[in-house]
Amino acid sequence: MAILAVSYILGAVPYGYLIVKLATGKDVRRFESGRTGTTNTMRVAGLKAGILTVFLDVFKGIIAVWLARQLVPSNQWVQVLAPIAAVIGHNYSIFMLEKDEDGKLHLSGGAGGATGLGGVIGIWWPSIIYILPVGFALWFGVGYASVASLSVGIIAMLLFTYRAIYENAPWAYVIYGLFLEIIVIWALRPNIQRLINGTERLVGWRAKRNKNQSPDSE
Repeated sequence: MAILAVSYILGAVPYGYLIVKLATGKDVRRFESGRTGTTNTMRVAGLKAGILTVFLDVFKGIIAVWLARQLVPSNQWVQVLAPIAAVIGHNYSIFMLEKDEDGKLHLSGGAGGATGLGGVIGIWWPSIIYILPVGFALWFGVGYASVASLSVGIIAMLLFTYRAIYENAPWAYVIYGLFLEIIVIWALRPNIQRLINGTERLVGWRAKRNKNQSPDSE
């Protein structure tokens, strides 16, 4: 469907890569986690670059839902699949196609947390009231960007399940949270393993106290 293709292209725009390139001339994929998301952008190009990246990546998900609702307002599944397509585009950007060390082509990108959050906001904007405080607490307080990204889909499922049961909201939105969580878990497999091993790299105030941790997250 055209809406899903457009949503994928919107998600595939590598804002983190472009921002770092313009700000420093560096290729963000060659540093730290190699991802083009907020955390890696911030590490390579600084706080302002990271903030700009997260806003633009969130906007991808919001726009995908908005387009779906404008073009097919009665189809809730398209409204769910459009932001999922944007997340897939963000994680596996056609614009980030390159060869690996073995000469095989692969697509790179981020982990999908910010774009997935944009999808949640696009579906039901008050969700930001619940998700942002938790995300900030996990990012700045607990100190793991990967855990903050993983929390988005879980919170979305809980919020949308509550709304489906008590407010007659569509159950399709719960499926959005589930799909999002699966995609983010797949993208963050190395980080999850490091969390289990206790070697995941810290961010926020805890990072200042722990300078000798290993590679990172988004």
